[in-house]
Amino acid sequence: MTVEHRFPALMVRRDDEGRVASAVEELGVAQLPPGEVLIRVECSSLNFKDALACQAHPGVVSELPHVPGIDCAGVVAESSAPQYQPGDHVFVTGYELGAPRWGGFAGYVRVPAEWVVLLPAGWTVEDAMTLGTAGFTAAQCVQALQHQGVSPERGPVVVTGATGGVGSVAVALLAKLGYQVAAVTGKPQHHAVLRELGARDILSREDVDDRTDQPLLKGRWAGAVDTVGGNVLGTLLRSTAYRGCVTACGLVAGTDVPLTVYPLLLRGVTLAGIDSAKCPREPRMAIWRLLAGEWRLDNLAPLRREVTLGQTPAAVAEMLAGNAFGRTLVRPTP
Repeated sequence: MTVEHRFPALMVRRDDEGRVASAVEELGVAQLPPGEVLIRVECSSLNFKDALACQAHPGVVSELPHVPGIDCAGVVAESSAPQYQPGDHVFVTGYELGAPRWGGFAGYVRVPAEWVVLLPAGWTVEDAMTLGTAGFTAAQCVQALQHQGVSPERGPVVVTGATGGVGSVAVALLAKLGYQVAAVTGKPQHHAVLRELGARDILSREDVDDRTDQPLLKGRWAGAVDTVGGNVLGTLLRSTAYRGCVTACGLVAGTDVPLTVYPLLLRGVTLAGIDSAKCPREPRMAIWRLLAGEWRLDNLAPLRREVTLGQTPAAVAEMLAGNAFGRTLVRPTP
């Protein structure tokens, strides 16, 4: 690969007046950060963390200019690591990709070999990116529920933000595993798709957003996958049944949780925090083996749409406004 080789990337910059904007630029391979594996990116995906990166959120982006994209999938172009050869189809999710290191909204990425995963047999790059960090996070939530003994026989599991990336995959995965799923959404136009994914009940946001000061509510759920945080997370914890588990992986509704210790002490409810970016290699690979094997989902195609790099800023604005649905795949090149 010569230094002169050029490729497109979505670059986030700050102008002379301090305003943040993103635009498609051309980069050279020599500008990429160091790593053992150079990947020609065929597909990426848009996550909430990417939307924050496009706004130069200081909790995501350490310095500008920056290329977002915490997921990518494609073909190995060069490798100094013996386990990966040119031509291998691979993908990367999490670690520092896209935050703070330059990420997958580009024609090429260069990453440490430890971050790279071979594409499972039968998967396309589109399959890998329809899951991506969102699917990986959803699977971790389901795994945490299982580890806390929340089986389908225990009762219904509620999923908030059910039309988002994590929520929609969680609905499909829980339904596949035999759980009675209650999907929470404020978008009635997507009820039919949620039912196709396996949701048995569909609730409004108000159903899980109790504003009273009662320390405990009626125990409704054996478990919960919460993607929004804030008062909704507090409501779920107060309304989870004895020995239930609530997994928390999002903050779009707020970072403060109004709560007493009563759900934890009187009902033994477990609050399980879910982190994806820094998940160690061994449990990470275990999750991907499940998603490629007994947890494989073949009904996610209705959830995904594709955008080009040039269309990505508009998709980011849609996501930040709360109007996104499912998974948005980003094509760095035509």
